[in-house]
Amino acid sequence: VVLLDEIEKAHPDVYNILLQVMDNGMLTDAVGKKVDFRNVILIMTTNAGAADNARASIGFGRGKVEGEDDKAIQRLFAPEFRNRLDAIVAFKPLGAETIKSVVTKFILQLEAQLQDRNITIELTDEATDWLAKNGFDELYGARPLARVIQDSIKKPLADDILFGRLVRGGHVKVRLKDGKIDFDIAGSTTAPAATEAEETA
Repeated sequence: VVLLDEIEKAHPDVYNILLQVMDNGMLTDAVGKKVDFRNVILIMTTNAGAADNARASIGFGRGKVEGEDDKAIQRLFAPEFRNRLDAIVAFKPLGAETIKSVVTKFILQLEAQLQDRNITIELTDEATDWLAKNGFDELYGARPLARVIQDSIKKPLADDILFGRLVRGGHVKVRLKDGKIDFDIAGSTTAPAATEAEETA
């Protein structure tokens, strides 16, 4: 399987190469070397039309007008290219609950990274809603979410983790206060296991 992400950004010469691959199942390079593509599945992704209208992007933030995805693809890709595609799949927009699930996934990943430091993280529903709202963009989908979590949770907690209340571990409750992300931190008074072992030795 070969994945070509955001194919609309490819150089025009790439389309000519793909036409050769899709026609003959064979790729010939500049020096005449041939590569067999007969058993290869090509998958291409695109945000066709997103530059003109975010609602028309395929995948995240699709508009409500039926057929607009097909029109965007017709504008971008030549007929001879489209005719060689087996199928065009338009993805539905991310729903609110799905975006919240992505938020939860990011937080679980962060908690796993902090496991060795004995730090646990809890999100209130209000904080989850805030992160989901501010981390989602009609054009880019949930891609900005990682940056929002970095700026609103990871960076503010860094000093507490390294030098402050969470040095020995603890529990962080992420909540919303005055419309902004805030923390309720309960630091642990128990020394880390490695330190206790050293003291015992």
